[in-house]
Amino acid sequence: MLVPALYLFPVPLDNDAPVGRSLPPFNLEPLREIRHFVVEDIRSARRFLKKCDRDIDIDRIEFAVLDEHTAPEDVAPLLRPLEEGNPMGVISEAGCPAVADPGADLVAVAQRKGLKVVPLVGPSSILLALMGSGFNGQSFAFNGYLPIRQPQRGAKLKEMERRIVRERQTQIFIETPYRNNRLIAELTASLPGDRLLCVASDLTGEKERIKTLPLSRWKQEKLDFDKIPAIFLLF
Repeated sequence: MLVPALYLFPVPLDNDAPVGRSLPPFNLEPLREIRHFVVEDIRSARRFLKKCDRDIDIDRIEFAVLDEHTAPEDVAPLLRPLEEGNPMGVISEAGCPAVADPGADLVAVAQRKGLKVVPLVGPSSILLALMGSGFNGQSFAFNGYLPIRQPQRGAKLKEMERRIVRERQTQIFIETPYRNNRLIAELTASLPGDRLLCVASDLTGEKERIKTLPLSRWKQEKLDFDKIPAIFLLF
């Protein structure tokens, strides 16, 4: 019988790839038993569960939504099934729950309440990109999305540049996919040409590409990253 806990289920980064390519078989056992899930999107969570095991009875499962629009005061009540002794699961849209993900708020509440939390093994686009970049893996920072507007955006780029120079700290960030090409052009125009940029796109997918070059070389590249999920790293 499954121990009552908050189980954090990673989801494949590529929806078309077989589940077994990035998730261990161990994850399937708790998935089959849990009847209470907190998810970012119910439709995609249902598809994920069916992809893991067609015999899972979706109609017996209760789903609650936790996304960027969830009010802070509505997070704690989501844990009621766990407080009543039922195991619960968290499923995000892709990658690892609670890492650059709304699930972090639920985990924080569970920790404050002294509830057991069980993170399960699975793909993290942030770590996969760092592993493939050739950059410093001892000291790194994930900055999420850069500010959209100036002067905040320019100030953030300068701050990351200072961290690279002073601390040799790898800087990791993301962009809305349709603006990826624009971001690369902006980086080549505003940062030193010898600064290294790695773009890791479509990780674990059929068109996966992890490319590290000086910014001066990126100016000459004709690669199109628009509308492709990507992680950006500077060093």
